[in-house]
Amino acid sequence: MATDQFVLRHNGPRPYEVEIMLKKIGASSMDALIDETVPKNIRLEMPLNLPEGISEYEYAIKIKEIASKNKIYKSYIGLGYYDTILPAVIQRNILENPGWYTSYTPYQAEISQGRLETLLNFQTVITDLTGMEITNASLLDEATAAAEAMLMMFNTRSRNAVKNNANILFVDENIFPQTLDVIKTRSNPAGIELLIGKYNEFTFNNKVFGAIVQYPAADGKINDYREFTQKAHAVDAMVAVAADIMSLVLLTPPGEWCVDIVVGSAQRFGVPMGFGGPHAGYFATMDKFKRTMPGRIIGVTVDATGKLALRLSLQMREQHIKRERATSNICTAQALLATMAGMYAVYHGKEGLVRIANHIHSTAGFVSEELNKLGYKQENVDYFDTLKVMFPANVKVSDIEKLALERKVNFRYISEKYIGISIDETTLPGDVVTILEIFAKANNKPIPEIPDIPEKTYFDKKYSRTKDFFTLNVFKAYRCESEMMRYIKKLERKDFSLTHSMISLGSCTMKLNAAVEMLPLSWPEFGAIHPFVPKDQAEGYYQLMDELGKDLCEITGFEAISYQPNSGAAGEYAGLMVIRQYHIGRGEGHRNVAIIPSSAHGTNPASAAMAGMKVVVVECDDKGNINVEDLRSKAVQYKDDLSCFMVTYPSTHGVFESKIKEMNSIIHQNGGLVYMDGANMNAQVGLTNPAHLGADVCHLNLHKTFAIPHGGGGPGEGPICVAKHLVDFLPSHPVVKISGEKSIHAVASAPYGSASILTISHAYIKMMGGNGLLEATKYAILNANYLASCLNSFYPVLYTGENGRVAHEMILDCRKFKHDPNTDISETDIAKRLMDYGFHAPTLSFPVHGTLMVEPTESESLQELDRFIESLINIRKEIDEVTTGIADKKDNVLKNSPHTQEVVVSDKWDHTYGRKKAAYPLKWISENKFWPGSSRVDDAYGDRNLVCTCAPIDEYRTGILNFHGLK
Repeated sequence: MATDQFVLRHNGPRPYEVEIMLKKIGASSMDALIDETVPKNIRLEMPLNLPEGISEYEYAIKIKEIASKNKIYKSYIGLGYYDTILPAVIQRNILENPGWYTSYTPYQAEISQGRLETLLNFQTVITDLTGMEITNASLLDEATAAAEAMLMMFNTRSRNAVKNNANILFVDENIFPQTLDVIKTRSNPAGIELLIGKYNEFTFNNKVFGAIVQYPAADGKINDYREFTQKAHAVDAMVAVAADIMSLVLLTPPGEWCVDIVVGSAQRFGVPMGFGGPHAGYFATMDKFKRTMPGRIIGVTVDATGKLALRLSLQMREQHIKRERATSNICTAQALLATMAGMYAVYHGKEGLVRIANHIHSTAGFVSEELNKLGYKQENVDYFDTLKVMFPANVKVSDIEKLALERKVNFRYISEKYIGISIDETTLPGDVVTILEIFAKANNKPIPEIPDIPEKTYFDKKYSRTKDFFTLNVFKAYRCESEMMRYIKKLERKDFSLTHSMISLGSCTMKLNAAVEMLPLSWPEFGAIHPFVPKDQAEGYYQLMDELGKDLCEITGFEAISYQPNSGAAGEYAGLMVIRQYHIGRGEGHRNVAIIPSSAHGTNPASAAMAGMKVVVVECDDKGNINVEDLRSKAVQYKDDLSCFMVTYPSTHGVFESKIKEMNSIIHQNGGLVYMDGANMNAQVGLTNPAHLGADVCHLNLHKTFAIPHGGGGPGEGPICVAKHLVDFLPSHPVVKISGEKSIHAVASAPYGSASILTISHAYIKMMGGNGLLEATKYAILNANYLASCLNSFYPVLYTGENGRVAHEMILDCRKFKHDPNTDISETDIAKRLMDYGFHAPTLSFPVHGTLMVEPTESESLQELDRFIESLINIRKEIDEVTTGIADKKDNVLKNSPHTQEVVVSDKWDHTYGRKKAAYPLKWISENKFWPGSSRVDDAYGDRNLVCTCAPIDEYRTGILNFHGLK
């Protein structure tokens, strides 16, 4: 046919190169390699029952047809989701730019300075607007941020509170319903009792450890919580506030009432609604809580040359250290969305945001006045953007709804007496005319003349913001689009992404995010849909989710899916909560033991602890496999209380363990269920599946196996697929009915999680087809074994399967270099040196300390694999030069890596090796040199001197770029 097969574009090696690779591996054919790698007892007997893949051109036609079934109405529903205007300069240069959306989490600071700066900007935005002292670099959404606030307050109780068994959390009833529901989910396993009521009628006592209120409240009312906060503090209780970020431009920041935590969503800052996500949640608190705050913190440090540099600070991967003692399982943030929200603030500055917020508020006030004239009663006296409108006796809610739908308008229908109207940035005078026309006609009133909407304040001046914000130059210097475009590009150049070369991170699957998969993400047919619209307005979304869900259930072998978990770790938690509810439903709620291998990703034990489970660790043998006899012994020991077994397959060590079915059977025989971590599904698809292996539930990292990009640390998406006996327990939602009476409460704000990025995985599967997905799995295994075969004599592959093969990833052992007193080269030195060669470091010291974990994915070409191999072999030669004394033990290219452009061209060069060796160790590097943004950063300095806003960077730039006098 005239159009290409997409699989040939997605997979890296050309078909004629496969034979070359197999010869190096020592396998007679691709089928032979798979047979030697994947145990035959776990293989599927039948191929995936999926259609053949379609071309990019055919998919473009298909997705356009699906998108056309979504109806773009004006939605004034509110409840945390609002239409917004994404500046085209941000859409074009960030959202649609692979230089931004294909980068990885900034664990390697030296090649992440650009996105670290945008996240530092975001943190500055949040601290300025909330009036708090410290914030993190985003959470998953507002509801999970509120749940994290609850857990932080509970875990930081004073000694007296713990002594008094203070386990009560008060939640004001006028909070977003989805936020309350997620709080319910998280509170029960933690032993937290919820009291829900009116904040102004609640009496604190010494059993209450905290309280959560909404500002403005869910019905739009601005409440004065100062006295409430004082009463809480009087009994040693903490207060968290869920605050609308746009309202804080005009309203008094909660930090000025001395609250302890402020959470919310940054969606209003230029991020499309997208039927629920992804959006960056925010979390701000006091400096004294910095070591207990969940999530990632971007901090300022210095590099080896003494220059300012940025890095992830403090507990950047706390679950790997604390494991089952971790207070949070957060792994993925919403970095790309936080970047967009921060850039929205940079582009508009204080004046622009004040203009936008005044437009929203003035429009809401004008509509309120006009509705009162039409015979309605707007009950909120003090409000920002949301009106609570009561009908006159002769008007029915059905009358309003009918007229509104005829004019393609959605309101929030609170009850038979009340309607909610939330005004947003996109509400224009013509929209106001439509709103008033609906209400006038329903009450048989003439449509009023609409004059210019005056700028006016409708709330009591005691609520007005007086504290200045956005005083730094970064919020003043990039107002014209030329400067904004150049600023974005300047930061992009400091960042490493898949646009530069392969990112070989084990366990992270940085595969191709094809352009055709990404295009629909920017379409208003997907972006402009509120998550709570009537079902017939989102038929395109429901078709897409239905098709994708059926495909994912076929791939996993399971019965049903929930899209709600909006990260892999959230999927872990959701899966465990479903298992927990299953046991409770059978009258076995006492089952609370989770058996977890010692090699597991750190989020596994952290998730289990959050689900109220006791973690029992099962050891691995010297070949890296789970010790089956230890597993059997512990399953029998805890059989009366066994809840589940958490297992990753292929293993975290990059091996297909042949006894996986036996292990899962042992768990079932002792009353438990099997949760399979889907992090390594990229090696399963089409060859085997979790259900066939005996699992009961698994989560899927759509941002790994199914082509959603990492976005510099998020968005992620972690839906769970379950067997038939668990279907009834899948997460529910308080606003949109998506499940039955046995369901657990919600695990995220939106009913379908980050729905807008599901378009990417839908595109990937439809274009690959069943055969293409199988080919991708085989090529992932081919590429990994090719690397292992080429590198094993230089860096021993730590674990292999029974036939000496690795799965889709491998662990390279670097420990002997560190332990050799003549060498003293660490895995970190090797990782940093790879940056000089133009490569991102592999996964560092996980799951085994002193190693590098490498996953090439199926998308990398043979040429790229060979460049990576040549680089690591040359680095091994550099290590040998240190060992033999040719290179100085302390002053060598590894210890001083990475080398920045500024260092290399400096007039001062006092190293024992030359500049060329430092910057261009191989000839081909000069063709496409990537320069790290900073020299090696000083981690300890950054933790000792924690600074989490862009003030130091701003002051540094002022002296260089002459920003003095910006207003």
